[in-house]
Amino acid sequence: YKKLTPEDKKRIFAKIEEETLARTGVQTHVSDPPPIDGVEFAYALNLSVCNGSRRCVEACARENNLPDDPELRYIKVFEIDLENGVTLDDEATAYYPEDKVPEKKKFYLPVQCHQCDNPPCVKACPVQATWKEPDGIVVIDYSWCIGCRFCVVACPYFARRFNFAAPQVPPERINPNQGYLSNRPRFKGVVEKCTFCLHRTRKGRMPACLEACPTGARKFGNLNDPSSDIRKILETKRIYILKEELATLPRFYYYFE
Repeated sequence: YKKLTPEDKKRIFAKIEEETLARTGVQTHVSDPPPIDGVEFAYALNLSVCNGSRRCVEACARENNLPDDPELRYIKVFEIDLENGVTLDDEATAYYPEDKVPEKKKFYLPVQCHQCDNPPCVKACPVQATWKEPDGIVVIDYSWCIGCRFCVVACPYFARRFNFAAPQVPPERINPNQGYLSNRPRFKGVVEKCTFCLHRTRKGRMPACLEACPTGARKFGNLNDPSSDIRKILETKRIYILKEELATLPRFYYYFE
């Protein structure tokens, strides 16, 4: 593969915008914000206050142009018995009634891409269509992806989604602010996943899921900034890493108060 020049990107982005306009009638803007020097993003989630409402799930879907037909979501929230501890065993379920949350003696474990520092999905890709960026975000170029789904099998966090059919997003729900490596239109036969909303976070904003959280359970920031929330949490809280034994070195952490 050749590295895209600014001229290449301008031409490709213009084509994507034209195709989206012709297909949906929506004027979009595609950009490719680069990683910020000295920034390494990470996420922390307070399991003591997550109430399982799934507002994060739907906010992510709207921000990232995820379809309802067929339904595709980057975040999956599991309801777990408190006495079982933080584990995704057979009793953990992602299928629970939202009108009854939070249930007593239960806690809720949202799982999405962990942006691993040692990502098995990247190693599994036979065409180098996915890679880790300097800020820690693992990305996919949908134009390179061949749909083999090796990365889906390699991911231990159920984070990657394959488009078995062409995603259908109603024009009124299309987010026109799009990133080439994040929420631009995808198509049948490619894999996609959470990118920490890089089209937002690389411009100084927070991920959509964090802004939608009704309890403040989600914290996001720069690991290299000693004054950031994420650094303070890692330094002062008892942190849990999901499937730590796999040595994926995720940048997504859980904790209880």
